[in-house]
This record gives sequence, C-alpha cells and structure tokens, in this order.
Amino acid sequence: MKAVLTITGSDSCGGAGIQADIKTISQLGGYALTAITSITVQNTLGIQNYYDLPPETVRGQVEAVINDVEPNVVKVGLIRTLATLNVIVDLLQKYRPDSIIYDAVVRTAQGEQLIPDDVHDMIVRRLLPLCTVVIIGKEQSISKLPDSIHTIAIDDNPQHGYANGFSSALACFVSQGLSLADAESKARAYVNAQSATVSDATGRCGELYRLFLEAIAERGDEYHDINYYADHLNVSARYLAQVTHRAVGLTPKQIVDKEMTHILQSALLSSAQPLQQLAYDHGFTSQQHFTKFFKKQTGLTPSQYRAEVKRKAEER
Repeated sequence: MKAVLTITGSDSCGGAGIQADIKTISQLGGYALTAITSITVQNTLGIQNYYDLPPETVRGQVEAVINDVEPNVVKVGLIRTLATLNVIVDLLQKYRPDSIIYDAVVRTAQGEQLIPDDVHDMIVRRLLPLCTVVIIGKEQSISKLPDSIHTIAIDDNPQHGYANGFSSALACFVSQGLSLADAESKARAYVNAQSATVSDATGRCGELYRLFLEAIAERGDEYHDINYYADHLNVSARYLAQVTHRAVGLTPKQIVDKEMTHILQSALLSSAQPLQQLAYDHGFTSQQHFTKFFKKQTGLTPSQYRAEVKRKAEER
C-alpha cells in the first residue's frame, strides 16, 4: 500500500479538501497521510470563514510523516499565507519527493478568491517550479504560468470537488508506479464514475427560506429581531443570512423590514387607531421609533402616508 501525503485545507462538508483526499486515496488502495493548512467554516452554501494554522504547526505535521513514512508523492492544495507557503516550499526542497502534484486552489466554486494576490504570485515563483504537474479546475486561474510546467486542465465538470478528486486520484496512481499519461487517464475515469453516482451534500436552503417567510408572515407584526427568527428555526443567524442571500440576494433584516413595512401600511389604512397605539401593537418602543422606521422604509412619515393615500383615493 503506497502512501500519499496531501497538504491542504479542511472542508467541513467533505466535498473537497483533506476529507475528500482521504476518501479518494483510500478507495484507490493508497494510504493517506495529511497535513492541514487551514480550517474552513463552510457548508453547501459556501465558505464563511477560515482559520489558517500557524506555519510551524504545518511544518510539524509535514515533517512528522515525511521523516517516518517517506511518501514518494505529495499533493498540495490550499495555501493561504506566505509564511505557510515558505514552510511548504522549504520542506519540499529539503526532502525532494519523487512527484509533487499541485491542485490549484485559488477560487471557490462560487468564484470567490481564496488566496491573496501576494500568495498567488509567490506560488507561481516558488512552488510551481518544484511541481511535477499542476491541476487547474474550471473555476481556477493561475496567472504567469511558466510554459515548462506540465498542466492538466479540468474544465468539463462544474461539480464541487471534481478537480480535487481528480488530483487525489492522479497522485494515488502516480504513487503506484503508473506513467503520468496512464495515471491521468485512470484518474479521469475514476472521477467521472464517482460524479455520475455520488452528488454533493445538499442543504436545506429552499425549505428554510420558505419557513422563514412563513414565520415572518405569522409573527412579523410582533418580532423584528433576526435572532428571534434564527432561534425559532433552530439555526444560527449567520446561516440564515446565507440562506436569504442565496435565495433573493437580501439580508434577513431587509426581508423582515420589507414585510414589516407592508404590515404597517395595511394597519395605517385599515385602522383609525392613534399612531402611538399602532406603534406599541407592532412591537415598537415608542411612536418616534415607529415613525423613524416607517420613514426610512417609505420616505414618508405614517401621518404623511395616510394623507397621501387618502388624497390619491379622492382624486380617483
């Protein structure tokens, strides 16, 4: 059983990163050694945050397994800091594995940039000249790529983690002694078979958005606080914000405010209650608070809105 060392980030959903590497290498009969560079906070809607491990922690992980197991193939993925890049390059130059495969992780599947420009530039200058092959996925782009570097473009499948799976499979087949051409052919066949039978994890974005709207319709005249709705739906406020952004491009507060405005407009026209009473009935701390909110949303005070609607009705 041949060992492959993968140096990259962690993907909470398992579609890419260390988790996917371990699965792919193990399925192909290899033994996965790992060194984590960054821990991502992500789900099916994308990445929300990162925790980049200290470079000396990365160094310790890599040296521990290289000194002991001596893998002949190393796969490199997500590197987000110059300090970590320098550590990895120094170690690769020191231990000189037979093959170094770089999975160019530059952008997310949603097109968001994962690494700063200065890190990207130094990857091109310092890491790529050491690589046996560079994998470039559909959503990635490597500028100033030297002509002498062997590259494989993966641009025929948009599935999250496809290039990651291909590069892991390629590393595994290379470690087993196959030529680069044969390893590439077998890696493509493997990931194509996997993508045909295994889909990405699916979240509950659509269902949760619907439940959010239902909760607003039911409680919008009483509750304006986003944390209330997040607690009611048993999710974090951050995840709720991801859901609404994906669904309609708005924040939860913008949606609540919009619905609240409709409720207030209806109440102003259907009731002759004083504004102060309407304010209290709809969860505002004072009439002034009610007026400030309503004017921000409509450009009119509640009194002006009532008068304007009445004037337009009389003109008809």
